[in-house]
Amino acid sequence: MTNSAGSYVEKPKTLAALKSEIASGATKAADLATAYYDRIEAVNPALNVYLSLTKDRAIEQAARIDSLAAKGDALPALAGIPIGIKDVLVMKGAPATAGSKILKGYEPPYDATAVTKLESAGAVLLGKLNCDEFAMGSSNENSAYGPVRNPVDPERVPGGSSGGSAAAVAANLAVASLGTDTGGSIRQPASFCGVVGVLPTWGRVSRYGLIAFASSLDRIGPFAANVRDAATLLTVLAGHDPKDATSSPAPVPDYAAESDKGVSGLRIGVPAEYFAEGLDPEVRAAIEKGIEELKAAGCTIKPISLPHTKYAIPVYYLVATAEASANLARFDGVRYGFRSPASENLAAMYRHSRDEGFGPEVKRRILLGTYALSAGYYDAYYGKAQQVRRLLAEEFLRAFAEVDAIVTPTSPVPAFKLGEKSGDPLSMYLADIYTVTASLAGICGVTVPCGATSSGLPVGMQVLATHLGESTAFRVARAVETAQG
Repeated sequence: MTNSAGSYVEKPKTLAALKSEIASGATKAADLATAYYDRIEAVNPALNVYLSLTKDRAIEQAARIDSLAAKGDALPALAGIPIGIKDVLVMKGAPATAGSKILKGYEPPYDATAVTKLESAGAVLLGKLNCDEFAMGSSNENSAYGPVRNPVDPERVPGGSSGGSAAAVAANLAVASLGTDTGGSIRQPASFCGVVGVLPTWGRVSRYGLIAFASSLDRIGPFAANVRDAATLLTVLAGHDPKDATSSPAPVPDYAAESDKGVSGLRIGVPAEYFAEGLDPEVRAAIEKGIEELKAAGCTIKPISLPHTKYAIPVYYLVATAEASANLARFDGVRYGFRSPASENLAAMYRHSRDEGFGPEVKRRILLGTYALSAGYYDAYYGKAQQVRRLLAEEFLRAFAEVDAIVTPTSPVPAFKLGEKSGDPLSMYLADIYTVTASLAGICGVTVPCGATSSGLPVGMQVLATHLGESTAFRVARAVETAQG
């Protein structure tokens, strides 16, 4: 995919192909890691995808994989696969900035469970990926370390907050990556960059080691170049973790094998509210074509209604900001990260450290959340938002009693220009209209490339399934991918 601005898109090999090459000795894991670091050195200055690299750790892991391969031992699922990690997940010995000045210089003493699981499965972890500050944003322009550029068109945003994670896969600066999704932060950048992104059911993947934004909404999920690879990654990541009491004890299927099953006979819901005013005509055309392809594959297409969708944005920006206000209270200049030199007393240290350390979007959300939780306003704002959230979740459950999956556009628009929406927070928030609903309901979903605009910008289709219904979402996404050729 190319355009006038010059594209950095390069599709990585599949996990199966790379693992086969490493197992046979045709490719050395160490050589593969070195090749990726060479490409990062060449391309990262143009795209600003990586904030830090973990070369020593990666090369050491690659050497272990090569040793196993040389002995003919069975290789783990992700043996030698180069993967990038969003910088809101902690890795021992690596900086964890969350895209914020307030955590500059902080190196955590432990690994997130998701990081541990990837490495235990043989993955080679290349480094930490740029993101919107504390995962708050829809364009990756809120990072204290500069915006990420979209590999399809570097004059456009990659989406956010996991823009670095999506761009890393699209530009082949990693075979796969980890991101987080609170209101669309995996799905929207995956759509903008033309890759696959997964929103697991809330609790399906342990959040231990995730720097929290909104705890009842945050989820960790994978990015990959194709559906089967994304499914393989989720199989590795999913499962109960004693360190996260909210993680689900439900058994973990082989999602890759599940994705191989056909879709004939599945009932697909198409909600009218996701095809209303504000949807870009070219996005609509691509999604409608994808729906017709699902029908040709044997699916039954059923119009449905999700009327509470219109309340999703205000509900989300009350719940998420309230939880952010509480979670970010811990960043005070005392225990770790940035401390303002203008600290003549304790109160001044708190005030100056937070004022200088947080960026404008994070401050905006802390203020909104603090107001929503304050005495006299709690019931009117936060309490009411939680009630409507429950109604929205029940609406999805009723829909899933009639259909097996729901398909929608992932975003109402394709990737927009850098700076186009940064001066208008409301316009930026409204770009999340199709993703925040699933976040509030706790259900799962996959976004999969579904065509492109006339100028070559990717369009993503969002496939939603009920709680712990990832297998169904992968099946439908795989059918869409197959139809795209």
